[in-house]
Amino acid sequence: MRLTGPAMRLTVLIGESDTWHHKPLFTEIVHRAHRAGLAGASVFHGVEGFGASSRIHTSRLLSLSEDLPVAVVVIDTEDRIRAFLPELDELVTEGLVVLDPCEVIRYTGRGGSGGSGGGAADGKDGEGRR
Repeated sequence: MRLTGPAMRLTVLIGESDTWHHKPLFTEIVHRAHRAGLAGASVFHGVEGFGASSRIHTSRLLSLSEDLPVAVVVIDTEDRIRAFLPELDELVTEGLVVLDPCEVIRYTGRGGSGGSGGGAADGKDGEGRR
């Protein structure tokens, strides 16, 4: 897949303990984004935060929080991201969903994996091979 220039960043902020059919919600979002053929998705664990409930969740030992913040970030073209949003309507019952325009400068996959992450726009992999 080739992706350079204007793009859209989808960020879904949820709790680490949020689930979908007994699996972590962040895992379900990433797998659905992959099935939808989106350019890429990553999950980032937070160490502290609060949301609509105004309750602070922290990783500090004294608090021993079980619901740390998690951010799922997905990047693709605006059309493809907007087409994916109905999937989130079904999945995300609590949390925050944000769209930001962004610009992709470089999008290359690791060499030889042949995954949907594709290679660089010049047809070479991350090692400069074709």
